[in-house]
Amino acid sequence: MAVDTDIAAADTEQAPRGLLRRVEDVVGDLPGPWREAFAGVPRHAFLPDVIWLRTADGLGHERVDRREDPARWWDAAYADVPVVVQVRDGMPWEPGQTPWPSSSVSQPSIVAATLLALEPAVDDTVLEIGTGAGWNAGLLAHRLGGDRVVTVEVDPVLAAGASGRLEALDLRPRVVTGDGEQGWAPGGPYRRIVCTCSVTRVPGAWLEQTAPGGRIVTPWATAWTAYGTLRLDIGEDGGARGRFGPGGAFMAMRGHRSPVADVADVVRPDHRPDTSTTTLSPWAVAGGDRHDEAVMGLLLPGLWTHWNDEPEETGVRSRLWVGDDAGTSWASVDYDGHQLDTFHVRQHGPRRVWDEVETAWGWWNEHGRPAFDTFGLDVLPDGEQRVWCDKAPGAAWAVPRH
Repeated sequence: MAVDTDIAAADTEQAPRGLLRRVEDVVGDLPGPWREAFAGVPRHAFLPDVIWLRTADGLGHERVDRREDPARWWDAAYADVPVVVQVRDGMPWEPGQTPWPSSSVSQPSIVAATLLALEPAVDDTVLEIGTGAGWNAGLLAHRLGGDRVVTVEVDPVLAAGASGRLEALDLRPRVVTGDGEQGWAPGGPYRRIVCTCSVTRVPGAWLEQTAPGGRIVTPWATAWTAYGTLRLDIGEDGGARGRFGPGGAFMAMRGHRSPVADVADVVRPDHRPDTSTTTLSPWAVAGGDRHDEAVMGLLLPGLWTHWNDEPEETGVRSRLWVGDDAGTSWASVDYDGHQLDTFHVRQHGPRRVWDEVETAWGWWNEHGRPAFDTFGLDVLPDGEQRVWCDKAPGAAWAVPRH
């Protein structure tokens, strides 16, 4: 990809090495082959002319065009930040519509941490789920050789663009257009599978296509929040066991997005909820702390949250909605702008979702607030998936089936 000639002449060779230094400042020294990959696979070569960067307030994204602002575009290419390369699944959109991200080139330090967790040997075959713009596939191909890497992308436009960029750099993994949830059986079994989008459940096809003793590394999400990485090792019996670790928030695989797009999809005008009060602050369970919310998501399978500030009702300053992915049950917790020790609760449906939240919060605190990385996942040979915790032997939470 061509960039501004003044910038390119000065920085094209040195910028990847500068990015490598920034990555190692976060994750520590990389092994030699990965250092060579990060230095040798230029990130800017995988960015389209138009990208989206997070706004200063962190609440949205703004469009950056290389032709209009080449310096900012270039700085983003070699900063340790994610760069959005597609919004709204590539569909046309009008001014005023939210350009929600649907594909990105991930934050380099998170990419490095994921590849370190993957630990591919030089002769391993790797399946990547979610090609996107192709940079991660390029790193894998540089490390292992293109003949040992298969990368699957559901979006044909993204797949074609990534294939062209990889070929231009003489990095030639097999790029497949298809549903990553189904893996790519013709190339299996793989020793390693790595995903670049979050999943709410480990797809069965990945387990079937990973050789015994192999490993799956994937970003994780629950209906509550997207956070963390799962490293899952495959057993000889077809089951698997792994542990969650901290990590960035990744976009959801398209088939793993919540089926509830809006609170109005669940809350109906004819609902007559039960009312009560609670002393559990809604900010305690959904206040923006990714670690705490990630734990709540593991303990509360299938429940989502949504904040509504300044609701229309008189006397309500902020409202937390909690609902289930089935769309049958919901609760609201209201803050009136004055009382911080008692909150008004409404609940509707067969799941008493706020009661579940209070129970989960109480369990977590009673067990000393175990950290996110004390939780793990078992996949049984029959396909059942269960979350466990080091601090509570015998306790288990079922991962919802799709």
